[in-house]
Amino acid sequence: MFLVLAAIIAVGNAVAHLSCLYLGPECYAVQLAPTQLVESAINGTNLAPIANIFISTIFIVWGLYALSGAGVVRKFPLLKSAIYAIAIVCIIRGILPLQFWLRHPEKINDVAFYYGIGWLFTGLLYLFGFRMTRGRVSK
Repeated sequence: MFLVLAAIIAVGNAVAHLSCLYLGPECYAVQLAPTQLVESAINGTNLAPIANIFISTIFIVWGLYALSGAGVVRKFPLLKSAIYAIAIVCIIRGILPLQFWLRHPEKINDVAFYYGIGWLFTGLLYLFGFRMTRGRVSK
C-alpha cells in the first residue's frame, strides 16, 4: 500500500511538472524551478520544456519502480537498489529544506518547507513500503 501511494505521488509530481508546459512561467516559479528554467519559460527557449520532460520522465520511472516493488507490475531490474536509491534521494531532498528552516527560518518560505515535508514523507513511503513487501516480492 505504501509503495502504491508513493507511485501515485511520483506520477502526480510528473503531471504537476508537465502542467508547466501548458501553464507557463508562473507554474515554474510556483514549483520552485531554478531561475534559469523560469527565465527560459519566459523567453520561450527550449531549456525549460526539455528539462521539464526529462525530470517528469524520472518521476514516472520512480512511480513504475514503486509499482514494481509493490508487485503491481513485473519485477524491474535492480529493484532493491533502485527503490533504496529513490528513497534516499527523496529523504535527503526532504531533510534539506527542513534543516535549513531550523537553522534559518527567515530564509525559507512556506512552500519550500511543505515541499520538504512532502519529499520526506514520499521517501519514507518508498523505504518502509519496500521493507514491508520484501517478503512478497522476489529478490
